[in-house]
Amino acid sequence: MAVTTYRIVSADESTIHDEPHIEGSRVTVRQPHAVVEKAGQRPDRVADRHGLDVGEVYEALAYYHRNPEEMQRVEARHTRAATEATRQSSVTPKNEVSTKSPTRRIGCSW
Repeated sequence: MAVTTYRIVSADESTIHDEPHIEGSRVTVRQPHAVVEKAGQRPDRVADRHGLDVGEVYEALAYYHRNPEEMQRVEARHTRAATEATRQSSVTPKNEVSTKSPTRRIGCSW
């Protein structure tokens, strides 16, 4: 009987992500964890949605739990990045005044 092995590529080994991901895909370990354990999706549905074998989803979940310190660092980095992106998108430069008049589109219904 053939045994299939799955591999998680670490952030150090990866050329496409700065966090662990499923070998041969762009699916990070965080993604299955978020949708299975936080959002309650079934692992087989996650596998189908991402073109993975269900074993790859379970391996990603196992990696997440076997490496809690690493995954906490990854989660913290993403939280900081999301917070910074939100902050930057909600900042309006001081003294910014629009001198443009509203654009009218002639002959367009939108």
